[in-house]
Parts: sequence; C-alpha cells; structure tokens
Amino acid sequence: MPYKLNIFSKILILLVLLLTPIVVLYSFTNRTTNKVVQDQIQSSNLNQLSFFMHQLDSNVERLAMSPVILGSDPYIREFIDRSGDPAYDMLREQSRIIEKLSLQSVASGWVNELTIVIPKEKKVLSSSIFVNGTDRWPWQDPVHRTWSFQAQADDKSGGSFYREISEPVRAEVLNQARVLYQVRFSAQNLIQLLDVYKSDKRSDPFLFDGASAFIVNSTSEAQIPAAIRERLRGINLAASGQMQMKLVDQQYLISYVKSDQLGWYLIDYVPVQKILSPITMSRNLFYISIGLLLGMSVLASFLLYRNVQIPLVKMIQSVQKVKRGDLSARITYQAKNEFDFLIQRFNEMAEQIQVLVEDVYAEKIRSREATLKQLQSQIHPHFLYNSLFFIINSAEMEDKESVVAMAQNLAEYYRYTTRVENQMVRLREELDMARHYLSIQTLRIHRLTYQITVPDTMLEERIPRLILQPLVENAIVHGIERSLGGDRITITGEQDAEFNRLIVEDNGAGLTDERLEQLHKQLQTAMTDEIGCGTWNVHHRLVYQFGQGSGLHLERGDSGGVRSVLTWRREAQIQGPKMEVPEA
Repeated sequence: MPYKLNIFSKILILLVLLLTPIVVLYSFTNRTTNKVVQDQIQSSNLNQLSFFMHQLDSNVERLAMSPVILGSDPYIREFIDRSGDPAYDMLREQSRIIEKLSLQSVASGWVNELTIVIPKEKKVLSSSIFVNGTDRWPWQDPVHRTWSFQAQADDKSGGSFYREISEPVRAEVLNQARVLYQVRFSAQNLIQLLDVYKSDKRSDPFLFDGASAFIVNSTSEAQIPAAIRERLRGINLAASGQMQMKLVDQQYLISYVKSDQLGWYLIDYVPVQKILSPITMSRNLFYISIGLLLGMSVLASFLLYRNVQIPLVKMIQSVQKVKRGDLSARITYQAKNEFDFLIQRFNEMAEQIQVLVEDVYAEKIRSREATLKQLQSQIHPHFLYNSLFFIINSAEMEDKESVVAMAQNLAEYYRYTTRVENQMVRLREELDMARHYLSIQTLRIHRLTYQITVPDTMLEERIPRLILQPLVENAIVHGIERSLGGDRITITGEQDAEFNRLIVEDNGAGLTDERLEQLHKQLQTAMTDEIGCGTWNVHHRLVYQFGQGSGLHLERGDSGGVRSVLTWRREAQIQGPKMEVPEA
C-alpha cells in the first residue's frame, strides 16, 4: 500500500518549501562574501610574509659576501702567503687581522662571527674570543659552501647558521684547502626579526627547514608550530603558497614563503574562525531566526491538527500491531473529542478478537499434542521382537552375560520410550536412551561401533522425546546392515548463537544425490510409506516445536554414508509460547 501524506506532513512540507529559497539565497551570498574576504586576507598575509622574507634574505646575502671581502683583503692575503716565513712578524699581523675581523663583524646589523682557518698550520683567527686560537677545529669536516644550520642544546639562541669559502675552490674537505673563510650568525638574529614581525602583524611566525628543525619567536607557544611541522614534514612545498589545516580542533590558515638564501620556510598561521568571526556571527543569527520561525510554524501546525492527527496515528499503530499478531494491543490515548468513541470501540473489538484467537490457538495446540502422541506410538515393534529372540537364543547358548546386558539395556530403553507424560526432555536423557539402543544393536551386530561427542553446554538443551532414536535406527537398518563394510555410527553435537545441531552419520552404503533430493521433497509433504513414519515424525516434531529454521536435513557423509542433521533453536532464541505437551 503506497504511503500517503497526512495533513500535518503536508503543512510542514509547505512551510519548508517557503523557507528553503530564503535559506539557499542567503547561504549563497554568505559563501560568496566569505570567499572574497578570505581571498583578500590570504593575499595580504602572503604579500606581507614575502616582504618580510625579502628583508631577511637581504641581510643574509650581505653576510654571505663577508668571506669574499676577506679573501680579497691585501693584508689577509699577505698574512696567508707569508705564513711560516721567519722574517715575517706573525704575532703583530695576526693581531691586526683579528682586529679587522672584529670591525667587519660589528659593521653588520646582525651579530655574527668571521673566521679564517689555515689548516696546514692549524691556525684559527676569528672575531669571537671563544673561537680565536682554538686547536679543536673539525679538520676533517667537509666545506659547507651553502648556508648550513647547527643546533646546539646548550645554546639559548637556538643554534647558528654558517657558510664557508675555501681556497682552492675545489677543496671538498678542510684538510684539502689552503685557507677557509667562514661567516656564522646566531639564530637569535632571526628570533628578533620574528618578534618584530609578530608585534606588527599580531601573528605568530616561525622558520622551518622542511625536515625537523624550526625556529620560533620568543613568545610563541611551541604546540601549534610543532604540530604544523609534523604535518608539513616530507611534503614538497612550493616557493610560496597557502593551505588550510585543522589543528587542535580548529581550522588554521597556513602561509609560507621559502628563503632564497637559507632554503628555510617562513611560516605564519592564523585561525580562520578569527578572520571570519563577524561574518559567522551574522550567519548564525540569521540561521537562528529561521530556526525559530520554522519551530513556531511547526508548533502552530501541531496545535492546529493535534486533535485529528495524533488519534489517527494511535489507531494506525494499534491496527498494525494487531496485524502483526499482537492481539493485546490497546489504545490508551484520550483524545477528548469524537475520537474517544472510535478508540473505545476499537479496544472492545481487539479484546473480542484476542479471546477468539486464544480459543482457536488452544484447540490447535491440543490437536498437535494428540498428533505427536500418535506419532510416538507408531515406532515399529519389530525391534522388540528381535531383541527378545536374541535373549532366547543367548539363553539357549547359556550366554548369561549377553542375556543380562540385553535385558538391562532393553528395560532402560522401553522404560524411556513408554513415558508419555512429558514430551520435552533434556538432550542428556535422549543421548542416554541412544546409548542403550546402540548397546543393544552392538550385541546383535558385533562389528558395529559408535561414538558420541556432544559439548557439555548442549546437554541441558530441551528437545522432543524420541527424536534421535529413529535416525540411529535408520543408520543401522539402511546403512550398516546393507553394507558389509559399514561398522561405525557417530553422533556429534554443535551449536552457535542461535541453533543447536545434532549430527548422526554412518559409513554404510549411502544414497545417491537423486534419492537424497527425493527424500527432502517427501519430508515436506504428508507422511507416506516411502519416507517412513520415523523420519517424517522427527522432522515435523522439530518444526512444530521450534518453528522456522528447525527440522531434519539429509546429506551425503564424508565416509560415504548418510549424514542426518537435526537442527533446532536454542532455548534463549525461542520467541513466543512453546508448544509443550502437558503432563498426563
């Protein structure tokens, strides 16, 4: 039956259709405004960052020219050329060069160190008193012709950048050079520049080498720069650009520019929400107003139609419950209008239907109980005759042990089968009866062996009485006795979350696929002589008791015989009343 919209739903849909164009138009204009503002801010941030990087590169480039100037100074050239000459006043010239290095170092706007290294004579002349004259220079280090960064854990400035020029130019390591010129400046110079940029722009810039090292301003919180560094590590960044990144549950605009001199990236970040907060506030106020308008419209529609819509919904729900079989469904809602009469008459009708159906169901249960007892009484009596003849023959042969064993097992077997007061038993009792039956058969058929393997968790499951014996009997009569090689019967128990399974398998003659298919079809029809009352009885008793998914399934066994699989629902999965036969 196709679903039809009620009056309340139609009014709500109409209100939504009226408000939707307004919301869509505002959303479009708001998105356009946000995009324009965001583009302008991004462009401004990137331009400011590029200008700052240009100033930084200019200072670094001036420092990079210092080794070239030192290499062309005539006094320094004379000192290098005449180094080792006894007639040359080395100490006086050395003091003059150190003074020249100091003057050139302080001439720059940045704090830096200028150093001249003569590897052959192990001489180090520097503008820094901590480096000048040291003999602990890394003589085996390669020549760093580009700016390199050296981090020092004990250096509060965060490390330093240095660059070297060697003579000859082709020297790869320091020992191969005649002379080495080095310029070094502290990262504290960059930190001071970052502090100035931060105070002017109210941002939080930092420098990043693209791998692991980074330099932050003096007032920066290292948490967000460290998170950005982890996200950008290993990414092939362009010379400049921007991206958005979510950090610490907040969206950030990341701007970056690469230094032509150092090869590092100057990175600045700013929360996107901070940029767009005024527009976002206006948008939220509009959406709240639309929400309130829609809520008031819904409330007005509900108050207008509640006296019609709610009683109809209650009646439809109760009718659907009755349709699904829940005859206890009643309407407890009081409409306080004309619907009260309909609700009262519906409850009376549902009560009368429930009484009638319960009477019919009880009669059906009694009919099924009679059918089950009748099926139980149809167990073939030839088994008793064979067992009695075996006792007579054994007595004539004076085989006392066989007579006693047969009599005991036969007594236990018939004491179990003749009890009809309770049709539901524990699986443990059914297995004990099967053991007595198999013990009787092993006395008659000496080659017969059997094995019963059932989990302990299955032993307390309830099952109809005499559900297992017909399958064991079929396995012996149609499998073992018809095959000279047949000598084994196994009973195995399995269970999952929903079903129990009991598998009876023999290694006898077996059945063809056509015969198995024919037996499956006959199990679904009325009992006939072809299928036999025992097998049909087992299948239909399980279906009667446990419902859909339960029953008997026949298939070819792994050893060539027939495998009979009993399936029934576990007690925890059984829904609705069980069809148990009351005690007589």
